[in-house]
Amino acid sequence: MLRSETAESPERRAAALAGLARYQSAERDPRPVPMPEVARAGRACLRDYGGEGRPVVFVPSLINPPHVLDLAPANSLLRWIAAQGHRTLLVDWGDPTPAEREQDITAHVETMLLPMLRSLAEPPVLVGYCLGGTIAIAAASALPVRGLTLIAAPWHFSRFGEAARAEVAGLWHAAEPACEALGLVPMEVLQSGFWRLDPARTIAKYEALATADDAALAEFIRLEDWANAGAPLTLAAGRQMFEGFFAANDPDHSRWTIEGRTVDPATLACPAVDFVSLTDRIVPAATSAGFADRRELGAGHVGMVVGSRAKALLWEPLAGWLNVLPDIR
Repeated sequence: MLRSETAESPERRAAALAGLARYQSAERDPRPVPMPEVARAGRACLRDYGGEGRPVVFVPSLINPPHVLDLAPANSLLRWIAAQGHRTLLVDWGDPTPAEREQDITAHVETMLLPMLRSLAEPPVLVGYCLGGTIAIAAASALPVRGLTLIAAPWHFSRFGEAARAEVAGLWHAAEPACEALGLVPMEVLQSGFWRLDPARTIAKYEALATADDAALAEFIRLEDWANAGAPLTLAAGRQMFEGFFAANDPDHSRWTIEGRTVDPATLACPAVDFVSLTDRIVPAATSAGFADRRELGAGHVGMVVGSRAKALLWEPLAGWLNVLPDIR
């Protein structure tokens, strides 16, 4: 990718390599100690970020670590929501092993997420980010919830477009034999797909890093380390995502069931809101679930959660929505 993007500019190639070397050699601050567990099901747990009142459960994607929602003490959606007076819980999916190779996305909902939610004293509000939003829709189809918030969550997978879906299919075709042997889908497989979405931007951000100040370097490291990290997917979860969701569009064709119930966002009885990024290259706005309450943001897939404008664009509107949710009767 570096060769192709800088073929006509040795200066740009040198700058990108210098930025990469700076990223690799920089010192890292240790991640904070994980918040305490309040529930566990298998390798997954609910982590308590404090606050009071009805539980608000954040459901992150299976891809990348969940701490994008708690990136740094001064840049944490979870800690900020808890400080507004909402009891804030985070799903931590844990690290799968090859022995769990047959555990697909449906099993993540049925054997981990739903048991933890049912252990709570009252129905929660679910807040799902990215694929976690898709999963939150499934959970809300299976048990009573007080409300549902989606953040950059895909539902209509056919609307990723033919070119993107062909790219995803090619990625899976190339990776599947190795994943079958491992019983897991390594994060590197998924990350290479993200890089292909915008190779020019990938190279440009390392070029800029070569001359960035220390504060920008620290912020870059926090976000890039998150993006390049993460547990693998189980083989079955990867297969269901690539073949069942992207290729077959099972969710939109009413072919996805949880505990015998068809998952359909149009039939949910709870209040629901969808925060959609109009500049999202990872989850295009067209793929959203189509809730009547749709909030359109001018920030990217990750920027809407941790960017410089995230508090005004997402955090505060989300808190406002939570504050006016009606009681369940």
